[in-house]
Amino acid sequence: MVKIRLARGGAKGRPFYHVVVCDQRVRRDSCSIERIGFFNPIARGKEKRLELDLSKVEAWIAKGAQPSNKVRALVKEASRAAA
Repeated sequence: MVKIRLARGGAKGRPFYHVVVCDQRVRRDSCSIERIGFFNPIARGKEKRLELDLSKVEAWIAKGAQPSNKVRALVKEASRAAA
């Protein structure tokens, strides 16, 4: 099954996540099919906290990809911000 989930990056104590589409059997940070955005939980000032390509997210969900719980919440947040 294809999942839409977060892949961790960044330094120790400064997390940064890429929103990726990948096979559910691979490890969290290993190869992904496509990167569709990012999430920076500790963004300050003018740094962007969340950026998602909503058209790609909808296309992958239409193909049968299952978003994780956190990604589902981030998609809702991004769609509210876009509206």
